[in-house]
Amino acid sequence: MLDVLARVAATIGWTAVGVVLLYGGVRLYDYLDPIDYSAEIRKGNLAAGLKLSALVLGLTAIIIAVLIT
Repeated sequence: MLDVLARVAATIGWTAVGVVLLYGGVRLYDYLDPIDYSAEIRKGNLAAGLKLSALVLGLTAIIIAVLIT
Protein backbone atom coordinates (compact mmCIF):
# COMPACT_ATOMS: atom_id res chain seq x y z
CA MET A 1 0.00 0.00 0.00
CA LEU A 2 2.84 2.38 0.80
CA ASP A 3 4.39 1.69 -2.61
CA VAL A 4 1.16 2.70 -4.34
CA LEU A 5 0.96 5.94 -2.38
CA ALA A 6 4.57 6.73 -3.23
CA ARG A 7 3.86 6.20 -6.93
CA VAL A 8 0.75 8.38 -6.78
CA ALA A 9 2.74 11.13 -5.05
CA ALA A 10 5.49 10.85 -7.66
CA THR A 11 2.91 11.05 -10.46
CA ILE A 12 1.33 14.15 -8.96
CA GLY A 13 4.76 15.73 -8.50
CA TRP A 14 5.86 15.08 -12.08
CA THR A 15 2.51 16.32 -13.35
CA ALA A 16 3.05 19.58 -11.45
CA VAL A 17 6.55 19.86 -12.95
CA GLY A 18 5.09 19.35 -16.43
CA VAL A 19 2.40 21.98 -15.92
CA VAL A 20 4.95 24.50 -14.64
CA LEU A 21 7.23 23.82 -17.61
CA LEU A 22 4.35 24.20 -20.08
CA TYR A 23 3.20 27.44 -18.47
CA GLY A 24 6.77 28.77 -18.44
CA GLY A 25 7.27 27.84 -22.09
CA VAL A 26 4.10 29.62 -23.20
CA ARG A 27 4.96 32.69 -21.11
CA LEU A 28 8.50 32.73 -22.54
CA TYR A 29 7.12 32.53 -26.08
CA ASP A 30 4.71 35.40 -25.33
CA TYR A 31 7.62 37.44 -23.96
CA LEU A 32 9.93 36.79 -26.93
CA ASP A 33 7.37 37.18 -29.71
CA PRO A 34 6.22 40.76 -30.33
CA ILE A 35 2.63 39.74 -31.19
CA ASP A 36 0.09 39.67 -28.35
CA TYR A 37 -1.62 36.38 -29.16
CA SER A 38 -4.23 36.56 -26.42
CA ALA A 39 -5.46 39.92 -27.75
CA GLU A 40 -5.47 38.59 -31.30
CA ILE A 41 -7.46 35.54 -30.26
CA ARG A 42 -9.99 37.76 -28.46
CA LYS A 43 -10.38 39.72 -31.72
CA GLY A 44 -11.23 36.47 -33.50
CA ASN A 45 -7.93 35.90 -35.32
CA LEU A 46 -8.05 32.21 -36.18
CA ALA A 47 -4.41 32.08 -37.33
CA ALA A 48 -3.20 33.33 -33.94
CA GLY A 49 -5.27 30.68 -32.20
CA LEU A 50 -3.89 27.94 -34.44
CA LYS A 51 -0.32 29.10 -33.92
CA LEU A 52 -0.72 29.22 -30.15
CA SER A 53 -2.39 25.81 -30.06
CA ALA A 54 0.43 24.35 -32.18
CA LEU A 55 2.92 25.85 -29.73
CA VAL A 56 1.12 24.27 -26.78
CA LEU A 57 0.94 20.87 -28.50
CA GLY A 58 4.61 21.01 -29.45
CA LEU A 59 5.73 22.01 -25.97
CA THR A 60 3.53 19.30 -24.49
CA ALA A 61 5.09 16.65 -26.73
CA ILE A 62 8.61 17.77 -25.76
CA ILE A 63 7.80 17.88 -22.03
CA ILE A 64 6.19 14.43 -22.12
CA ALA A 65 9.20 13.00 -23.98
CA VAL A 66 11.59 14.49 -21.44
CA LEU A 67 9.60 13.33 -18.41
CA ILE A 68 9.18 9.78 -19.72
CA THR A 69 12.90 9.23 -20.33
